[in-house]
Amino acid sequence: MTARIDKTLAALADPHRRQTIELLRRRPHRAGELADALGLPAPAMSRHLRELKRSGLVEETHPEFDARVRIYALKDGAMAELKRWLAQTEAMWSAQLSSFKAHVERQRK
Repeated sequence: MTARIDKTLAALADPHRRQTIELLRRRPHRAGELADALGLPAPAMSRHLRELKRSGLVEETHPEFDARVRIYALKDGAMAELKRWLAQTEAMWSAQLSSFKAHVERQRK
């Protein structure tokens, strides 16, 4: 497993960060909106967003009208490597289970 997948899984291990991802799936949000929706104090939300940014799942932008405002959104393609790894792992398990099933059926004859 690569370091990127490790960072992604570590970031997603926390339920507040998973809830943040769910909210950001719908649309970009300001940090305050996310904190209110999750019932978290601002410093806690800031720590979660920092971890999501560090893991490469979320990106931060500043609207032209006010550079002080931070808008958070899901980073395009951020989970591509994780999805590939999961697909490969699932294929391996499917092949193993198919082989086991064939073995058991041969033993029954």
